[in-house]
Amino acid sequence: MQDRSFVSHHICSRTGEKLPAGEVQNLSPAGAPILVQYDLDAVRSAMTREKLTGRDLNFWRYRELLPVSDPANIVSLGEQFTPLVPLAGSLGGQVMVKDESRLPTGSFKARGLGMAVSMAKELGLKKLAIPTNGNAGAALSAYASRAGMEAFVFCPDDTPDVNVKETALQGAHVWRVNGLINDCGHIVGEGEKEMGWFNVATLKEPYRVEGKKTMGIELAEQLGWQVPDLIFYPTGGGTGLIGMWKAFDELEAIGFIGPERPRMVAVQSEGCAPIVRAWKAGKEEAEIWENASTAAAGIRVPVALGDFLILRALKESGGFAIAVDDDAIMAAQQQVGREEGLLLCPEGAATVAGYQAALDQGLISKSDRAVLFNCGNGLKYPMPPAAASLDRHQPIDWGAIASTS
Repeated sequence: MQDRSFVSHHICSRTGEKLPAGEVQNLSPAGAPILVQYDLDAVRSAMTREKLTGRDLNFWRYRELLPVSDPANIVSLGEQFTPLVPLAGSLGGQVMVKDESRLPTGSFKARGLGMAVSMAKELGLKKLAIPTNGNAGAALSAYASRAGMEAFVFCPDDTPDVNVKETALQGAHVWRVNGLINDCGHIVGEGEKEMGWFNVATLKEPYRVEGKKTMGIELAEQLGWQVPDLIFYPTGGGTGLIGMWKAFDELEAIGFIGPERPRMVAVQSEGCAPIVRAWKAGKEEAEIWENASTAAAGIRVPVALGDFLILRALKESGGFAIAVDDDAIMAAQQQVGREEGLLLCPEGAATVAGYQAALDQGLISKSDRAVLFNCGNGLKYPMPPAAASLDRHQPIDWGAIASTS
């Protein structure tokens, strides 16, 4: 692995102002997310399809398009490629699920937090803090412990119990907060001065988006260096959607793909749909969503720091934003579980419901090749009761058993 970085500089995502690389940074001087930029001419020479052939099947294989300069600073828990699982039986058409639940800590948060913690190690940071709806806190906890760092995690008080317990078991200090994720974010921000921690909240540092963009690179490679027609992405903070859109530009610049792009689709819950509301109104930024509520807690984000970047990607790609209700989300989760044997998290199920709604509304066609992102392991979330039992000491009613099939 190369002992160097191809990073040329950073930029403010709002103003385009150039910023230095290799320094500890949160937001830009304009208060906007910072994006990492690369010497893509140099990357084109150093990273070829042929050179990728012999590399391990994990996201670190794309090292020339990642910010870590010293391989000794990589913090890994054994990340591997996540599979593309066809869903033709359930939905018809050309539908695949990119199942991110196979990553360490059971969610796609491993990509972003693995990268953020690796860069924190490279920059000499020792104490990290995050607001979370569950999976991001678990990922930070695991990677920070692996790196010998201290992690502080704040989550809404209705966060699934398994998320809170796994976060604590993996070494973080974790608190439930009587509020939503943006309220937890305020606490993390207030503690920066008092506690001296570094804030790794969504898009408040440059590197989580770099980890998440590997979803787009990996997807393109799995499709033979092509892109699908549609990407349905469960959208809260939207780091992955922003990252993938960035990745496709970088891949074109180094000659791996052409100018074709997927239509990006942001899927939200009707109980918390600030991006959908802004999209429908033709706005470039989203207003805070009051009284946010949804069973898909991972997309219960009332206000997204990168709202303008999400909306920009939707517009540039010819995509759209769509909201589905919780009943549709739960129905989709049960349908895919029963018919496909794939246990989706509620946020992943939202993309299935979003795909079905987009078909019904005539926004897409069954001939479109669509990729839906399942962002986490369905085992972490409450499931419907399954209470049937048998008394082995009594005669078995085989007819009753047969009637359930």
